[in-house]
Amino acid sequence: MSTLTLFGTQGSGSAAIEAALTLAGLPFEQVEASSWQPGPGLEALSRVNPLQQIPTLVLDDGTVLTESAAMLIELGLRHPGSGLLPSEPAARARAIRGLVFVAANCYAAISIIDYPGRWCQNADEDDITRIRAGSRDRLHRHWSLFAEQFGSNFMAGGRPGALELLATVVSKWSGSRPHLQQARPEFHALLLTVEQHPAVAGIFARHWPA
Repeated sequence: MSTLTLFGTQGSGSAAIEAALTLAGLPFEQVEASSWQPGPGLEALSRVNPLQQIPTLVLDDGTVLTESAAMLIELGLRHPGSGLLPSEPAARARAIRGLVFVAANCYAAISIIDYPGRWCQNADEDDITRIRAGSRDRLHRHWSLFAEQFGSNFMAGGRPGALELLATVVSKWSGSRPHLQQARPEFHALLLTVEQHPAVAGIFARHWPA
């Protein structure tokens, strides 16, 4: 492959990787694919990622990257001039911690909310309702903790980096913004600032049209 290939679809986590590639100035090909859209894109995705998860990124040397946090960390390390990861060691460590926080805590809760039946055998409708409610409460708690621990460093360099991109995208498509607007309004305002940054505003507008 002569360019990078990004598998994803509108309104999904692939928006964060698209924005990161754009900020890094890396040319890439987009393949419309998701597990809920049968077709050639899904077939191609299955060949590189049997879990059929998006985003999936294939590098120009054929290396396959899955998991959004891993993609963003690798892109930041490969392209230090992109600003995706801070150059100062302590700040970089904090950003990497934040990326893994979102992956380990927020993504995990979203998976249960979306597919509660996978996590409880023979679940009836009442079980599913209670699992979703508990997982949603947990997700909101995780975002509140994220805002407290990482929000003060958001946009410290004046433009979004990997951590800002992932948090902004995941909080948006997971439906966590109303909670953050009420519980952590200052952090919610920072997320809007990321969305509206000229370097990535067009990507957010295309993924989530007004």
